[in-house]
Amino acid sequence: MTLTRPRLLDEMTWPAIAGLVESGHDLCVLPVGATEQHGRHLPVSTDSDIATAICHAASRRTGVPVLPTVWASSSQAHTAKWPGTLALPPRLVIDVVVELARWVRAGGFTKLLIVNAHVGNLGPLKVAVDEMRHAGGLRVGLLHWYELTPEIAAAVTADADDWHAHAAETAIMLHLRPELVDRGEIRDDPDRTEGLVLSYTVAETSVDGLTGSPSRATAEEGARLFEAVVSALADRIEAARTEAPPRLS
Repeated sequence: MTLTRPRLLDEMTWPAIAGLVESGHDLCVLPVGATEQHGRHLPVSTDSDIATAICHAASRRTGVPVLPTVWASSSQAHTAKWPGTLALPPRLVIDVVVELARWVRAGGFTKLLIVNAHVGNLGPLKVAVDEMRHAGGLRVGLLHWYELTPEIAAAVTADADDWHAHAAETAIMLHLRPELVDRGEIRDDPDRTEGLVLSYTVAETSVDGLTGSPSRATAEEGARLFEAVVSALADRIEAARTEAPPRLS
C-alpha cells in the first residue's frame, strides 16, 4: 500500500477512525520526540521533527495510522544551562504514555508501536511498555529509530557513542528541514564519556550542548540515512501487523 499522504489520526473524524478499525487496522504508531537544546546549529524541535517525519513516511508506505507526536519527554540531562529545553520527569513520561495507550485501546486499536527519537527516553519508555504489558489489553512494541538495523546503528555512532546533535542528526535535518539548520554555527565537540563509571549531565560533558562531528554532515547522507530508517520502520510495521505470541503462533 502506498498513500499520497500519511494517515494521521488527529486529522480524522471519530466515525472515520471507527471505520478504520472496523476495516482491520488494529495497529497504530506513536512517535515520541523531545523539545531540547541541540547545540548552536540545530533547532530544539530536532528529535520531534525526526520522529514525526519517519513515522509519516512509513505511514505513506504502509497505511498505518499515526498518532500526534509526543513533543515533551525526558530531557533533564540537558539542564537549564541552555534555553529551549522543555522536559518532563521520567515518571511523568511513563504516566503520559501509559494514559495515551489506554485511550488508544479504548478507540478500538489492539496494537501500538512506539517510535522513539530521543535517547533519554529509553528508560521511561521501556518501563511504560512493561506496565502496559502487565495491564494487558494492548500489544505494545518499542522501537528507537537510531538502532533499527545494525547498519543504521553503525552510521549513527560513527562519530560518537554518547551522541547528540552530531553528524547523523545534522545530516537528517539538512535533508528534512535545511532552513532550520544554522550552518554557520556548526562546531564539533568530542565524546568525553568513554571509560566513565558515573553518570553526568550534558552540561558536564559538552561545551555547547552537542557531542560528535556535525561538520561531517551532508544533506545527501541525511537522505540516504532517512531512507534506510523509513524502510526498516515500514518492515517492522508490517511484521507487527501479523505478529502473534510465539507460543500461540
